[in-house]
Amino acid sequence: MRNNGVTAVADVRSSPRTRVNQDFSQPFIEKVLSEASIRYLFLGEELGARSSDESRYENGKVVYDRLARQTLFQDGLDRIEMSAEKYTVAIMCAEKDPLQCHRCILVARHLVTRNLDVSHILADGSTETHQETIQRLKHSLNLVVQRDMFKTDEELTQLAYSLQEEKIAYALPEDKIPDLVA
Repeated sequence: MRNNGVTAVADVRSSPRTRVNQDFSQPFIEKVLSEASIRYLFLGEELGARSSDESRYENGKVVYDRLARQTLFQDGLDRIEMSAEKYTVAIMCAEKDPLQCHRCILVARHLVTRNLDVSHILADGSTETHQETIQRLKHSLNLVVQRDMFKTDEELTQLAYSLQEEKIAYALPEDKIPDLVA
């Protein structure tokens, strides 16, 4: 992170702890970042991918568009935007590849609409712009190779977001899905 000039980390994990590896639990990360003079900001309530509001789910799976319309989500974006005025902010979650994480498919998607420059730090420490990341997504979904002559590039981008959301969005465990009344 230091190589990328990061001076603040916004943790967007809904649950900032892990039983498997304590090095990724919030207290440990806060301590390590503090020692490195990097500010830690927890935004899991605002920007996390797991909502406690059942209306944000469809068939037991969270719907990113419903999360994004929440005032709480917009407040989280505001906090990132304000922080970015003073710090170089890295958004942290649990997935290594941004394409496998809501921080890209949900959070960064909405930050770029606010004209913020968003780049993703990859596992090898290199970076790619959000536009490059979404181009990579479209390639992985064969949406660039098989261009649809009836769809604009923006429509293909929206389709890529939707297809990836379907793959990665949080799904409630079977026993937690509310019964639907017929």
